[in-house]
Amino acid sequence: MTDGIGRRLRRAGLGAALALALAAGQPARAAEESAAMALVVAVDVSQSVDDARFRLQMDGIAEALEDPGVVGAIAGNPGGILFAMVTWADQARLSLGWRRLRDRADAAATAAQVRALARQGGEFTCIGQMMRSVTASVLPALPVPVDRMVVDVSGDGIDNCTEASALDAEREALLAAGATVNGLPILVPGENDVVGAGAFRAPGYGLKPVGPGQGEETSLDRWYRAHVIGGPGAFLLAARGYGDFARALRQKFVIEISALEPPRGR
Repeated sequence: MTDGIGRRLRRAGLGAALALALAAGQPARAAEESAAMALVVAVDVSQSVDDARFRLQMDGIAEALEDPGVVGAIAGNPGGILFAMVTWADQARLSLGWRRLRDRADAAATAAQVRALARQGGEFTCIGQMMRSVTASVLPALPVPVDRMVVDVSGDGIDNCTEASALDAEREALLAAGATVNGLPILVPGENDVVGAGAFRAPGYGLKPVGPGQGEETSLDRWYRAHVIGGPGAFLLAARGYGDFARALRQKFVIEISALEPPRGR
């Protein structure tokens, strides 16, 4: 009889220990089942982006992921963040699918994959088509729920595949899916100081206006404000040429991942 009581107590003790272990694991599993934010980095690889510029962009993204400030922002989110990368020109391509970044090791592994990416061919700057692809394919593929979705769009030109009204409709659809769209226009002196009138256009597009008004000339950063960024807390942070891309992206990642207030005037 004493042995039977002992066996029951031992079984009860094992059950209690198992229950405690399961309870201790619940916060970790909960963190795995959601994330504070999802970040899509959408990078222009159209005709204006030659091999050297493509490499500056890939190295800039990798360096940003390796930056201690960015790693600290990632680690500051319970469960880390979800990260994906889209390269786009005539079409958009999911170059890196969704993965969870929790710490320095995760960020470094993704940085290495970014550096190893081959250049995607493409001629035109189809921002609207990229937005449509992100709305239809990238965001619905999120593996877990997130509190915030940010699409970070960088490029050195305006859309030359879509009318302004159609582009705005694609942006509205992306915002309706729950994303905030931030912009990183790459300002190249002497090359894209003025955009919007007489721009290079895809075949069949004709000479329909692409600026904020009817063929109105504007600057690239103003055009990004009018047609790219939107959603809660949306902001724009320009790079002063391709050599400044890494610096601008590091600053942008910290703001986006940490949900900080963007600099005034942005």
